[in-house]
Amino acid sequence: MVAGVHHRYAEVHGRRLFYREAGHPDAPAVVLLHGYPTSSFMFRDLIPRLADCYRVIAPDHLGFGLSDAPSVDEFDYTFDALTDLTEELLDQLGVDRYAIYVQDYGAPIGWRLTLRHPDAITAIVTQNGNGYDQGFIEDFWAPVWAYQREQTPETEAAVRTALGVDAIRWQYVTGVPDESLVSPDTWSHDAALIGRPGNDLVQLKLFRDYATNPPLYRALHEQLRSNRIPVLAVWGHNDPIFGPDGARAFGKDAPDAEIHLLDGGHFLLETAVEEVAELMRDFLGRVLTR
Repeated sequence: MVAGVHHRYAEVHGRRLFYREAGHPDAPAVVLLHGYPTSSFMFRDLIPRLADCYRVIAPDHLGFGLSDAPSVDEFDYTFDALTDLTEELLDQLGVDRYAIYVQDYGAPIGWRLTLRHPDAITAIVTQNGNGYDQGFIEDFWAPVWAYQREQTPETEAAVRTALGVDAIRWQYVTGVPDESLVSPDTWSHDAALIGRPGNDLVQLKLFRDYATNPPLYRALHEQLRSNRIPVLAVWGHNDPIFGPDGARAFGKDAPDAEIHLLDGGHFLLETAVEEVAELMRDFLGRVLTR
């Protein structure tokens, strides 16, 4: 039987956050944290494949998906602030121990949760979610780094290209074994929501704030070593944004890390959701019973 997925809203610090939830409320919790430029929509096919065994929660970050998207004048968009909202949402839902699945922007939010509450994190599944300096593909990141160093009309124009539908489509189809397996609904959905009035400034703010994430990596590595948090790195091998070295690097500090490089791109679930779900069920089935 396919588990039903509930589509809900919560009021968090005066903001309305959308989240998807499935599974029994007393089952072990798994929190799915999405990346740019998408939302919990990216987990629409994964959630039912986990929910017979786990309580699965997938929020839309503020400014993304169906959550509120206040202007940059109304809300200071930082990864710290997005983590604050996620933390409060989980508190409202009574979730105090949970595994995390992180992808892209979800990774720095997940790492902050791990550093704030290391005893709460039961396991980490990282799917093209960097936690090391290794793995950044320079061709993609060089314009972002330049914009972080100096905001000029030239550096802003270079990163603004990432906001358009063509660039979003590129994220979905680059590196996949067969482009026809990726539904156009994905990039059309994301582009429509990213394109809401004023949301361009939200995304530019987060591009700048991404510079705060790599300095956290050393503390994350210490937590992986000291708490021996189980890690599954399941990675689209052909990702043009976070390369496979980002997956392999987890083996340095989590010696029991299980690392799988699959034939796919940045949004691996679009073409390999069955493989990812099978790996997750096997991994979580073992490590959450220790």
